[in-house]
Amino acid sequence: MNKKLTYAGIAAMLLLVISGCGDKPTAAPAGTATPDSTSVSGGAGGNDSGSATATPQATSTPEPTATAAPEATAKPDAPEKQSLSIKVFYTDPQQMDLVPGEATIAFKDTKEKYTEVFKALQNSSKADQIPLWNKIELKSLEFSNGQVVMDIHKPDEAQLGAGGEALAISALSQTFFQFDEVKNIDVLVDGEQVESLMGHVDLVHPITRENNGL
Repeated sequence: MNKKLTYAGIAAMLLLVISGCGDKPTAAPAGTATPDSTSVSGGAGGNDSGSATATPQATSTPEPTATAAPEATAKPDAPEKQSLSIKVFYTDPQQMDLVPGEATIAFKDTKEKYTEVFKALQNSSKADQIPLWNKIELKSLEFSNGQVVMDIHKPDEAQLGAGGEALAISALSQTFFQFDEVKNIDVLVDGEQVESLMGHVDLVHPITRENNGL
């Protein structure tokens, strides 16, 4: 009887021990990390700062800035022409003497001024004022340091006699020497200094007021 009670007591204690062990939490296996409830899962919806690759943001290309077109440089105004009334020397219809006349010239610079003076010697609107240089071609004219240098071409029809040649040189001299700034005149024929303009009268180089008797 006592053995039965003893076996029954041992059995009851074993049941208590077994039931108590079932209520205790099972320890986690060594080496297994316990998930932290505060950590963020690396799933599809999470961001893992350690392994996630940053997506580059699209770089916006700046729009080209419109450049203002350069303003056109204003051209300087051309100098206005001056008008001047001058004395011009011609001859009479018989080529006996010089006849003074008047003409108006327009020019913008000194070179054009004396070119126009020579042109005035070539033209006349009056029947009693005969130009002596009308058939002579002016190839070029320059003015520098008080000297007028003109290069002419003399065609055969421009040939004059001895009296007409002397009058032509005198008409040229008196017309140009009315301007104080003109100190001398050098007349070239086709670029050369010739001894005579038409073969009758000596042509000095240059013509001055003194050697022309003015």
